[in-house]
Amino acid sequence: MNFFVYFCSMISKQTIDKIFSTIRVEEIVGEYVQLKRAGSNFKGLSPFHDEKTPSFVVSASKQIWKDFSTGKGGTAISFLMEIENFTYPEALRHAAKKYGIEIEEDQKDFSEEAKNAQSERDLLYKIHEVANDFFQNFLWEVEEGRSIGLSYFKERELRDDIIKKFQLGYSPEKKNAFTEYALEKGYSKEILEKSGLSIFPENSPAGIDRFRERVIFPIHSFSGRVLGFGARILKNNVKTAKYLNSPETEIYHKSNVLYGLNQSKQAISRKNVCLLVEGYMDVISLHMSGIENVVASSGTSLTTEQIKLIKRLTENVTILFDGDNAGIKASFRSIDMLLTEGMNIRVMLFPDGDDPDSFARKHPQEYVEKFIENEAMDFIDFKAEILFKEIGDDPIKKAEAIRDIVKSVSFVQNALKREVYLKQVSTKFGLSEQSLFNELDVQKQITQNQTHKAQIKAEAQQPAKLEVVNDPRDYIDPVLFNVTKLENDLINHMLNYGDVVLHRTAPDQQKYDITVIEEILHHFEEDDYEFQVELNKRIVEYIKEGIEKEELRKGNFFFGLMDEELSKAAVNSMNIYSELNDWTTRNIFSPNYGDKIPEQVAGDILIHKFRYVNFLISKAKGELAEYAESDESKYFEQLKKIQMLTMVSKELAKILNYSAITGIYTDR
Repeated sequence: MNFFVYFCSMISKQTIDKIFSTIRVEEIVGEYVQLKRAGSNFKGLSPFHDEKTPSFVVSASKQIWKDFSTGKGGTAISFLMEIENFTYPEALRHAAKKYGIEIEEDQKDFSEEAKNAQSERDLLYKIHEVANDFFQNFLWEVEEGRSIGLSYFKERELRDDIIKKFQLGYSPEKKNAFTEYALEKGYSKEILEKSGLSIFPENSPAGIDRFRERVIFPIHSFSGRVLGFGARILKNNVKTAKYLNSPETEIYHKSNVLYGLNQSKQAISRKNVCLLVEGYMDVISLHMSGIENVVASSGTSLTTEQIKLIKRLTENVTILFDGDNAGIKASFRSIDMLLTEGMNIRVMLFPDGDDPDSFARKHPQEYVEKFIENEAMDFIDFKAEILFKEIGDDPIKKAEAIRDIVKSVSFVQNALKREVYLKQVSTKFGLSEQSLFNELDVQKQITQNQTHKAQIKAEAQQPAKLEVVNDPRDYIDPVLFNVTKLENDLINHMLNYGDVVLHRTAPDQQKYDITVIEEILHHFEEDDYEFQVELNKRIVEYIKEGIEKEELRKGNFFFGLMDEELSKAAVNSMNIYSELNDWTTRNIFSPNYGDKIPEQVAGDILIHKFRYVNFLISKAKGELAEYAESDESKYFEQLKKIQMLTMVSKELAKILNYSAITGIYTDR
């Protein structure tokens, strides 16, 4: 499909309905967050906010999620939009692909205006997809790719299914093969240059491929979108970098990406441990041997962002090192960072001459798994083994090594874990616990001072901000606030319990049945109510349209609308409770929203009517001053209106007071 048509095509309403009826929010969210059953819901740590106590809740029955730490919430589609920065159509396409749903779309004529409307970010994603297909096709379908690229992977003993799983490819010897191909497809020089796939030096206006004559390792996002590439040269007699990576772009930031995470995330979550290695081939070879819970930092220093990606799936990390790796001491920084983020760490050294790639190819899966399990040690034993190799009997160096180990313990956030680790150090080295706790306090103080200095430096580099005290724009009319609050409550009743049938009694004692939606709509129409929230007005218009078609449209109806703003508002109004506040575990049974919906609807209608009348009185009084000097007849007309509304307000106040006394309903 032409890439411009790709962006301009519209997904049909039938397809959207099928996507929403098929997908499962707990499955999609579960690929990014480690969820645990909590009653009828699931819960986990927020992927949008650092927290130690889980406040992210997924309702399988309602098919929505709520992040109580940030206030965000929505459907599986809105989650993909939040976590992956997808547009609404992109999220739909991603979900459809995951569940094998064929997209039906209405093709629209492509215009220059539509072409210009496409964001640079969208084009960057698309050009990387095109490049990925180009490199894979060249590997499998072209003689040069098969004889050079595919032969290399076969020499590394990779099976066809593994090559295809990681979408490995080959970039040909011709210096502008891909650039020429992309330009013919309609991509501009600017987007090719910004993607880093092509270089346009002054002496070569036709452009040059960045990755020419190399095997290609595509780098994927958490969800599987291609963000960039790593490329390995195969010739030994060429003076150039062995590995070449995509430059930083709007979509690719190497500090935010882990190689293999897309292919490994389910295994990491299932096994509840992540193996951390260094290179592309380490990940691929372990996958081929059947060990799939593995990712690579791709030769870069481990970052906080990368650790947080892992933490979405597990808090357990085992770092796998080459036996002769000269940079092992440099890894101590990574250990401290992992400890700071609350991770549980084990470390394993392969025998000299082996790395994860070679070791996995030498031995069967069961042997490798048992070797890792038996040989991996905690960070204290690992650091001790490395630091004490060169110390001998030097007491000064021994003290420095122990201080280095205690420094790592100081990064552990949990106080109980810190104490357990210090006891382990005390036993291992025959030192008093008190002296180690004293050293721990010193190390913590050093760390705090360093952090404080860094914060001061960062603040000094920020422009000064003017503080505005008591800005009149911050004022909210309490009368209007009360009306809006009850308006939102009534909309929530319609979306959550709209089809519930209420058994009512008319003033003439006649019994009748009416749905929640119909009763609240009747209230709005009876008072000629003017909505204070535009989104609520639009929701009611959709509900009225449904009644004309003999449909009762509750919350779920709005989830699949192409109107993203309306869909999100509907989701946020749906009820989902955090199990963290479940007082029933302490034998305290508090009433829940919806337990007495007939009384709640009747009471909220009454209170809304009372507050709306008071709002109209306040509004009329404001207009009264305008008429006092300009229009005497309107002035007295306004006075009568205020008197009439005041009488209505008093009558409603009596009813509300009676309700409160009898316990039928209490004003909230």
